[in-house]
Amino acid sequence: MRGEKSRVLGATARAALFATALGVTAMVIAMALMSGYTDSLEGRLIGLQAEILATPVSHDAFHGTTTALDHVRQLPGVQRVDQVLYGEGALTSETVREGIGVTIRGVDPSDPTAAGRLDSAQDGDLPGIVIGEELARQLAIDEGDALRLVVIGLGDGRPKFHYRSVQLAGTFSTGFAEFDNSWILIDRGLLAQLTDEGDTTRMLEIDLEPDADVTALTATLRERLGADYLINSWQEMNRELFAALALQELVLFLVLGLIVLVSTFNVASTLLILVRERMRSIGALAAMGLEPKRIARIFLWCGLLLGGAGTLLGVTIGATSAWIITEFELIRFDPEVAAIYFIDSVPFHVELLDVTAVIVFALLVTFLACLLPARRAARVEPATALRYE
Repeated sequence: MRGEKSRVLGATARAALFATALGVTAMVIAMALMSGYTDSLEGRLIGLQAEILATPVSHDAFHGTTTALDHVRQLPGVQRVDQVLYGEGALTSETVREGIGVTIRGVDPSDPTAAGRLDSAQDGDLPGIVIGEELARQLAIDEGDALRLVVIGLGDGRPKFHYRSVQLAGTFSTGFAEFDNSWILIDRGLLAQLTDEGDTTRMLEIDLEPDADVTALTATLRERLGADYLINSWQEMNRELFAALALQELVLFLVLGLIVLVSTFNVASTLLILVRERMRSIGALAAMGLEPKRIARIFLWCGLLLGGAGTLLGVTIGATSAWIITEFELIRFDPEVAAIYFIDSVPFHVELLDVTAVIVFALLVTFLACLLPARRAARVEPATALRYE
């Protein structure tokens, strides 16, 4: 069946191989892009916040957070629990006197997100704050520079402002534009001093163990804390976003799958040429008693080997390209674009499940494309084939 080499058959086979490899490469890179973007978004969403947030909604709960902290810390799977205050305000510098609106996050100085820098201000008269790198760039300040913090509140139905001079103790970078552009970390006690009780939002931030079940723990917390607390996991707060990303990933998979589907026509053409050129060999095998289904199986295996080789080549090229793009951060965004896509660089994560789906899809459509040429070879009449020139 291998017979003599054929220029037409060889060229068609090479075209089928590279077309399949091209389609599979595109699918692997696209799936790696979506997986990397989703993973990066998940990590950054909980980079400055916890997996679960508990917000007191009643007066008793607002003043009884110490008891709630003790209850939550006892739950298995909980790694860390802390009370956090949130406020709104503005930050001004010598260069930017008009100020930039900021979200103020009051944390314990030992909080990992603050990395102990809140107590590291050089001037003991000024409390230290930690801000996003992009915000520091907009304010044109360096570590140790003095800033003016304005905390906005309400009093007697009118806005009121609390002022305090602070010092830049450090910066953070999450890669999440919303955080890096407008968030600042400050000592929780200082924020409480600068504001009245109603001017801040008090929350319990609950960090979980790496293998903890977020959904199960969220349900347990709702049962333990009752109606006095509003419990939300990061998954629930961003459900619409990740549902849209999952739908986009599915659509992208199907659209790019059309490239692989088109490449299977080249595989089918290769088999048709093989059937035509090896007609006498097929007839000889049939005359010696080889069953039609075994003849069909030969051509199916030939097509699957060709498609499998193209798939393997495509997976290799796609995975290598994804690694290079991620390792050297070849795709980066300007701050303005990063604010739209929530990240400043695009990682490509090749997931085993995604690669398996691409391989199964490519081999399945290749198998379906090989059925017609294989059935045609199986129906060849020995007498007609032996007379074929």
